[in-house]
Amino acid sequence: MQENKYIGDEKMQKMLEHYKCQTPLEIVKLRFAGAICSPNLELRPTDVISSFWPKAETPRLQTKDEADLFFKFFMGLWDNVFEKVKANKVKLDKIPFGDLDYYCQRRFAEVEQGYVEGFWGGREDVKIPAFLAEVIDSLSELAGVYASLGKKLAKGSDKEEIMQALRSADAMVEKAIAFIIENSVLPRIESLKRTVN
Repeated sequence: MQENKYIGDEKMQKMLEHYKCQTPLEIVKLRFAGAICSPNLELRPTDVISSFWPKAETPRLQTKDEADLFFKFFMGLWDNVFEKVKANKVKLDKIPFGDLDYYCQRRFAEVEQGYVEGFWGGREDVKIPAFLAEVIDSLSELAGVYASLGKKLAKGSDKEEIMQALRSADAMVEKAIAFIIENSVLPRIESLKRTVN
């Protein structure tokens, strides 16, 4: 059951802008998903939240009320993502196919700087089973596919072909994340509930 209600994408986006957060909301969501799936059990939501700003630019919260509200909003999103992980329904946001260059850049960032970075939680020395390491490596490779599709697009490759490749890459990313959740996260889901502290 969710302890903090998610305020919704529009309000969350405004909050990120208010605190001059340069990490886009879609990356925030997938980094949370990666962190929830992370084998780094010392990783706390506050560590992930602070990773959205460069070290020297973390917001200065003036009062206890402001800090409570700040973390309540982030934990609302965390709990929302946690429920998606628990139901094994982590999906990539739909992107209109109008601007394929933006599509390629955004997906690269969502997968690599979002999910994969969240999964490692700032540490790459966490011991994980070989099968899990392979799936995480495959996600990084898929992020690379988006980047190379962007380069092909810049060279004038067929847009229809690129579009099909993007859809295929999206499906593979979602399958890889679902596999991680099914085989590594769900067996220990109840122990993964984390609070702000």
